[in-house]
Amino acid sequence: MAGTSGGGLKLLVGSAIRQGVMEARAQIFGHQLNPMGQKSAHKILRQKLFGEKVAQWYPYDIKKDDPLVMARQEQERLSKLEMLKRRGKGPPKKGQGRRAAKRNK
Repeated sequence: MAGTSGGGLKLLVGSAIRQGVMEARAQIFGHQLNPMGQKSAHKILRQKLFGEKVAQWYPYDIKKDDPLVMARQEQERLSKLEMLKRRGKGPPKKGQGRRAAKRNK
């Protein structure tokens, strides 16, 4: 019996040493310790952000800085909406849309 408990103790000490080495390695090299092997978003969060690169693909829109252009576009939108309302094609009042009509059937 004494021989079997010694083997168990060796396994226990060995696993404790391995655990300590893994923790030290993770701390030294800045890795995320995941002994259970569960899914984690750490790999994605570690990646470089690429939003700036994507934003550079599109040219700068100078119209957004000019208040006269924005006011003219808003005026065109309102006039078009008014024309549609006169023809009865404008947006429905709140709670009168397609989903509400479907619910009442």
